[in-house]
Amino acid sequence: MTHLRNAVFAEFIATAFLLMAVVGSGIAAERLSGGNMGLALLANAIATGCALFALILVFAPISGAHMNPIVTLAAVFVNGFSRKAAPLYIAAQVIGAVVGVWIAHLMFELPVLQLSQHVRTGGGQWLAEAVATAGLLGVISGCRTDGKVVTAGAVAAYITGAYWFTASTSFANPAVTLARSFSDTFAGIRFEDAPGFIAAQTIGLIAVLALLRFLKRGQPAPP
Repeated sequence: MTHLRNAVFAEFIATAFLLMAVVGSGIAAERLSGGNMGLALLANAIATGCALFALILVFAPISGAHMNPIVTLAAVFVNGFSRKAAPLYIAAQVIGAVVGVWIAHLMFELPVLQLSQHVRTGGGQWLAEAVATAGLLGVISGCRTDGKVVTAGAVAAYITGAYWFTASTSFANPAVTLARSFSDTFAGIRFEDAPGFIAAQTIGLIAVLALLRFLKRGQPAPP
């Protein structure tokens, strides 16, 4: 019971720091880029990737460093992660993400309570979120047996790259999506656009689960 409590708390803290990195670096990048949106996005992507790498290294031994309901659900279906622990993880991730956004606002002396007006919608962006989420899960699955350093580096590199090669800038995380709807800053998304992103992320999860099941079916039985 103590281990589960510590793991859930770790998910809360890790996800809060992730959103501080995403939103805080977005605010700083927008303020310092002189209106150059490409430069702001590059700074936001690099800061997020670096934070992800560090957070995974620190929290993986405690909770697995999911920081993402989609990752938690994939772990349930693929790796036998506890179905009882999963709802607690997801609740901690969502609450931690929102708290992280609020702390980022406080650090940059912005109003804590906000609703984003940043429009992010349309078929291209929804497809991008499905692709980004599927790619993230594929990276995690492919690196699972290679240790936390390799996984941390691969995930950080993938997200940094996916900021640029996806039309949506790769949220790939329902908790992050929801929390970013409470920030009317560079990293924000309108609250009414969040469900489309979350639905696309769920489709990405389903696609990966189906692909992994298909690939597993084609593997030879153990001797």
